[in-house]
Amino acid sequence: MPEKLRSDIPQLPRNASSEDILLAGIAAAAGPVSLACSFSVEDIVIIDMLHVLDLPIALFALDTGRLPEETYEVAAAITERYRLDIAWHFPDREAVEALLSREGPLSFRESLEKRHQCCQIRKIEPLGRALTGLAGWITGLRRDQGVTRESISPIEIDTAHGGILKINPLLEWNSDRVWTYADAHRLPVNRLHRQGYPSIGCAPCTRPVAPGEHPRSGRWWWENPEHRECGLHRR
Repeated sequence: MPEKLRSDIPQLPRNASSEDILLAGIAAAAGPVSLACSFSVEDIVIIDMLHVLDLPIALFALDTGRLPEETYEVAAAITERYRLDIAWHFPDREAVEALLSREGPLSFRESLEKRHQCCQIRKIEPLGRALTGLAGWITGLRRDQGVTRESISPIEIDTAHGGILKINPLLEWNSDRVWTYADAHRLPVNRLHRQGYPSIGCAPCTRPVAPGEHPRSGRWWWENPEHRECGLHRR
């Protein structure tokens, strides 16, 4: 797809609704758009919004090979509820085998460089394949999720992935608003969310958080907060 220009980004009012952001972003993309689904409560809220708006947006998911069982359970639940076809993308088998043979199964805890190496193979490369041919993608990112997400815009040019549009309809939502929507619409959610896991990724890299801790402190908890991203949303 051709790279988007800054002039392609629609100018939305500061109080634009999530539905307005979705509609404007999809229209501006002027081509195929897909939702990147990690089966977080935010992603399921967006799936429900797309369903209500009757927008036939495709979904893709990244199976790193280390997802918790509960993530597969909620994937099955939303597939049945919304009659969805999810495009699953997997890491290259030979790359995973080479990494494990060379570094061992827990090398990602030894250094930031080795953790990024694991994420590159299991997440970043599959994401690149998933975004191939798209004009835009939708995420469940929220501004309050951490210091690495404070400067995100509702609709932006994703220079890290060929200049396609990146649409973030829940950017200004907080956790309470997300859960109010999920509960009001009786959405299926990952059971781990209610067991102290506000953010869920690969099983070895995710732990529950204690009351008062930052919601993303359970991801890569052995690293400094400014490093707690896998690279999917690099800018």
